[in-house]
Amino acid sequence: MDAARLRVAGLALAAPLLFLLFWHVSTAGRSFSLIPPPLEVGRQLWDLAFGGVWDDLYSGTLAEHAFASVSRVYGGFLLAAACALPLGMLIGRIRLVREALDPTLQLMRPIPVTAWLPLAMIVFGIGPRSAFFLVFLGAFYPILVNTIFGVRNVEGRLFEAAAMLGVSPSAVFWKVVLPASLPSIFTGLRLGLGFAWVVIVVGEMTGVQTGLGAIIMEARQLSRTEIVISGMIAIGLLGYASDALVQALGRRLLRWSPQHG
Repeated sequence: MDAARLRVAGLALAAPLLFLLFWHVSTAGRSFSLIPPPLEVGRQLWDLAFGGVWDDLYSGTLAEHAFASVSRVYGGFLLAAACALPLGMLIGRIRLVREALDPTLQLMRPIPVTAWLPLAMIVFGIGPRSAFFLVFLGAFYPILVNTIFGVRNVEGRLFEAAAMLGVSPSAVFWKVVLPASLPSIFTGLRLGLGFAWVVIVVGEMTGVQTGLGAIIMEARQLSRTEIVISGMIAIGLLGYASDALVQALGRRLLRWSPQHG
């Protein structure tokens, strides 16, 4: 590994290591601290993943809960993308559609996902369908807004160049609008997947039995703070891996773009 990569890795690790040091100094050796020290959380996370430390109800269950959360996050995200991408392209490209739908969508967009929780449980019932809907809702608007932005902000000179090259009006969307708006669309997909992970804990407050959000809420009721923090760490790692996956896909498909190349 060359010096530049070592420098980048060192800078990336500096903040987490300083945070762990501060956390340890603030909590270690304090019997009545409500926040457990990092070593205790690390042992709990290991037991949650592999078992063999305490062998309680949570031991060795991390894979099951992570799979349930990943299924809901990616399912809701993919459905949100399937709905938001074509709708965003229509709103961004066709004025009539924009005038008909954009005011309503902008009115609904500021409503937080937590406000939808009671209504989701009434409409979809207690269980995974409500969680799926809330994750879908969290991912939908970032994808939609960035798609509209990308489609509406295609440079006019690209249309002029396409006309000079003989591109037919029916092919303008596929050969000009879509490629030019892809960087913004990928930004929306990245934000949408990030928001899907943000709202998974809220989504899994709907009575589901498995999932990282479910064990976080259950552990909170049992005052098992180390499990709460372990669940948070697991969500952070899975969210980071998901974001890296979207970025890698974007870099591969948008190698021609200066922002993604």
